[in-house]
Amino acid sequence: MMRKQRLSRFGVVALSFCGALLGCAAFWFSGSSSLAQSGNAPYYAQNDSSFIAAPLSEPDIPALPISTQQNAQSGSVVPPAALDDLNSRLAALTPEERTPVALYAKRNKSIVNVSTVAVRSLPFFGQTEKSEGTGSGIVLNKSGVILTNFHVVENVSEMEVTLFNGETYSAELIGVDPNTDVAIVKINAPEESLFPVEFGDSSDLLVGQTVYAIGNPFGLERTMTKGIISNLNRTIGSPQQFRQIKGVIQIDAAINPGNSGGALFDSRGLMIGMNTAIASRIGENTGVGFAVPVNTIHRIVSILLKDGKVVRGDVGVVQVTETEVGLIPRLIDEGGAADQAGLRGGKIRVVESRYNGAVYRSPTMLKPEGGFDIITGVNGETVKTGEEFITAVEEHGPGETITLNVLRQGAQINLPVVLK
Repeated sequence: MMRKQRLSRFGVVALSFCGALLGCAAFWFSGSSSLAQSGNAPYYAQNDSSFIAAPLSEPDIPALPISTQQNAQSGSVVPPAALDDLNSRLAALTPEERTPVALYAKRNKSIVNVSTVAVRSLPFFGQTEKSEGTGSGIVLNKSGVILTNFHVVENVSEMEVTLFNGETYSAELIGVDPNTDVAIVKINAPEESLFPVEFGDSSDLLVGQTVYAIGNPFGLERTMTKGIISNLNRTIGSPQQFRQIKGVIQIDAAINPGNSGGALFDSRGLMIGMNTAIASRIGENTGVGFAVPVNTIHRIVSILLKDGKVVRGDVGVVQVTETEVGLIPRLIDEGGAADQAGLRGGKIRVVESRYNGAVYRSPTMLKPEGGFDIITGVNGETVKTGEEFITAVEEHGPGETITLNVLRQGAQINLPVVLK
């Protein structure tokens, strides 16, 4: 069985990140944003060995190593009296209706509204102009750490977070990673007003399984939509120039401007991703949405809380196809780290042609002489999916050397690769 993972985006539709501008249809991203520098020091959560308050309890779902302590206030966010009423009302519903109703009752308080103000200078008379934006966020712990998208808080001068109960707090930017469109902010809110999500595992998701998105489209707070996973291991453009977000979940649940930074849940109510972008010509839902997988989020947020920034190495593998044997590098960067190490993969080269005196340039896919290599592991550890490959590579920084375990024409070889 083969599954193609796109680690690069070539298409005719525009990619719209779903943070809404008041008075505008959407934030449209052109791929030329730069990293906003923050002077904030790393934030260390009090008494937290990690950043999620409650471990998973379902034995059949592999838990990420995100907590070793059970929070006394974790669990259902529905008060006992309301829970009795909810259970009686659930009993009158069909089995298909009970799951989303119960899921929303338990998880909607974990979703917050993120309001921002950005100030830009006008090119005359020293004047400035303010613009307001809104997006979604996710409560990570009782210490007030909130997860959202980088593009929601990029270059803003003011931030506020509004909780489910209408309480609004000023937010401080803690850390950002534009490459994965991840940002974390902190608010000083009472513990009893904060209801952290629980993380699932995005490595064992299946195409076709039911998902639920909760966010604030067009400012409509804590709106839930339902859909399925349409595909896995997609690649979309990143707010960081010349970068891609890899291993992305594609969904058909409706997400619109304002949904950015909201949570994607499985039918157990476990967070499996953060809603980030849509593919659209009009800036609104077309049934093609994208979410950053929770395993990526866990890895990035762990680093941000510890160091305040993420430094990663680039192997130069842009697109792979998953097979039962390993990963076929369908597209690699010409002159990139893997190419310089001798990995045999596809490359794109622009070819010029002339017709009636005009010069035309078109990209042409070049296949490697001798056939494609098959990547079976990194540093001796087996990788079976694109997400596993990305994770293994990005554990290392620029200038570090990793070993790609490769199957070439039936023979196993090792390729030392110096990351860029």
